[in-house]
Amino acid sequence: MIDFAFYVAYFIGAFLLLIINRIVGFDIINKIGYKMGIVYGLLISALGSLAMIASVNAGKYELILISLFIIGLGFSLQQTCAQPFALGLGDPKQGAQRLSLAGGVNSLGTTIGPIVLGLFLTMGDRKLVDLSDIEKSNLFHSMNMLYIGVTVLFLASAALFYFSKMQKNTVSEEGQDEAGSIFQYPQLVLGIIAIFTYVGVEVSVQSNLGELLKQGILGTFSDSQVASLISLYWGSLMVGRWTAGASVFKVSPSAKNYVTAGVALAAFSVVVICNMFLLKVDASLFLYYLPVVILFIAIYIVGKDRPATTLLMLSLFGVAAMTIGLVSHGMLAVYAFVAGGMACSIMWPFIFSLALSGLGKYTSKGSAILIMMILGGAIIPLIQGELADHLNIKTSYIVAVLCFAYLAYYAFAVKGILRKQGIEADSIETEGGH
Repeated sequence: MIDFAFYVAYFIGAFLLLIINRIVGFDIINKIGYKMGIVYGLLISALGSLAMIASVNAGKYELILISLFIIGLGFSLQQTCAQPFALGLGDPKQGAQRLSLAGGVNSLGTTIGPIVLGLFLTMGDRKLVDLSDIEKSNLFHSMNMLYIGVTVLFLASAALFYFSKMQKNTVSEEGQDEAGSIFQYPQLVLGIIAIFTYVGVEVSVQSNLGELLKQGILGTFSDSQVASLISLYWGSLMVGRWTAGASVFKVSPSAKNYVTAGVALAAFSVVVICNMFLLKVDASLFLYYLPVVILFIAIYIVGKDRPATTLLMLSLFGVAAMTIGLVSHGMLAVYAFVAGGMACSIMWPFIFSLALSGLGKYTSKGSAILIMMILGGAIIPLIQGELADHLNIKTSYIVAVLCFAYLAYYAFAVKGILRKQGIEADSIETEGGH
């Protein structure tokens, strides 16, 4: 429900924006500019963060979900504006690299986030009901301080954008037609499902990972170890996105593979060091994961610059990882499930570019629909959670297997679809960022 409340806001926010644009007769974001759109999005998220403080102290779960929804609405507006804003900051030919680099910074935040939360909410191995009144009071004080800090960051970021000298940055509305026959393109129709599935599986794997580790099915883990393993999941996405973002730096063809491997290993080192020094977790918890990082490096080097082929290899890697997690036990299963983050890490730009290829005048509207399909992050975790309630949480990861299997199908099918339209799928330049 937490994931549903947050990610459904992306869909509803984008949908409301489309309705408002239709009512007023013009594109509001294009009117105010992407820069101010980001500012308003940050302010909405700050409002949701303040609401979270009141909701937690009131002890009302429904209010907490509403607060998360408000934060998500702000994120929806930020996402809608930030992507084209970044593309318009410089040479359009390097737009994809800028977005990959931005995605890598984003992933650094999601990697450190669980660590910071673990430091703020230190409960050892005890449950909330076992804490004394004083300990509960201290815990809620820590939660308040955490969300006050988040609110300050939202407001500071909004002020930074507002007072910056960045250009307004909009796009021309000339030649923009009504959607009409946009769904005549099978690469877009299947791509809409692919984005929905990709975001869903990326969120769902980690969403249920903490509970899976706490239930003792795969072994006994302390709260700090659970936080570290969730951090490792998001760290896996960071490794992939830093590796892809490294292409923004110009190096000789002979050195390209060495740079790729070096950046990936450097990103992984950041994850290990943060967890070792902040959560005091033994390095061995991460070093046994190194083969997964090396396998990703190999996949990226073999598939680089070929969107459909790389997407296919990553999808099959995801199927294999989730299947190993389902049939194995102990740390092998843990690492297999965590490896889902590595499989997901750079899928977005590949799916995005393949889905929009050949759309011509419908490209802008196709892009808007694809962003709305972040809705998958709300629906698929809900499906897996329902399955976990009726079977068990480990078995529920069959949902992740099916998601990666569909993504593999899309990567395979889109080649033939685009070839019929005279487009070579593996020669498309990737774009977009998530």
